[in-house]
Amino acid sequence: MLLIAKDIHKHYGDLHVLKGVDVTIKSGEIVSIVGASGAGKSTLLHILGTLDEADQGSLSVDNVELSKLKGDKLASFRNERIGFIFQFHNLLPEFTGEENIIIPGLIAGKNEKQLKARAAELGELLGVSSRLQHKPSELSGGEQQRVAVARALINNPSIIFADEPSGNLDTNNAQALHELFFKLRDEFGQSFVIVTHNQALAQMSDRMLTMQDGKILSEIAKL
Repeated sequence: MLLIAKDIHKHYGDLHVLKGVDVTIKSGEIVSIVGASGAGKSTLLHILGTLDEADQGSLSVDNVELSKLKGDKLASFRNERIGFIFQFHNLLPEFTGEENIIIPGLIAGKNEKQLKARAAELGELLGVSSRLQHKPSELSGGEQQRVAVARALINNPSIIFADEPSGNLDTNNAQALHELFFKLRDEFGQSFVIVTHNQALAQMSDRMLTMQDGKILSEIAKL
């Protein structure tokens, strides 16, 4: 298994948000997490992606027990092995698309020339190669999100976590983004864990986990 999470609990004050969640993710698998607002979906995603820390439970990614990593070591692991895509693309407005894409690679200490070559490849794959010298304000919403996907892919992560990635897109751009995830899975063996309210995307996934009141209520695997 690429990711194994066991008995994950999370409290915020007196609020018990996650109540003993177990999740496993295989390499090359697309898993969606659905459920009503307040069910704990985004909290779980942030814990699985090491952006937040569980109060109880264990988490391993790529056979690394993440509770043993702290500070800079955890940040380095996150940068090199994990990618993130958010509803609001979180691109830095003062940088071009290309510069936004290569930032995680620069943080990892990789060669800038090689990163720019990789960014060009990703731009071609994602259909934004002609837009990489433009700043985010000059890009459409769909283009901005594709640049954000390229940024998530620049370090060849083991797994990508996406939190409502198409929630800010119109229907056509949302559908194109969903199809892109499956293309990336097929070409790179990329694993995705996606929190979404979009039922079409959820039903396209290899597995759909439904959360309710801080627990996994059900799991449906695609036939």
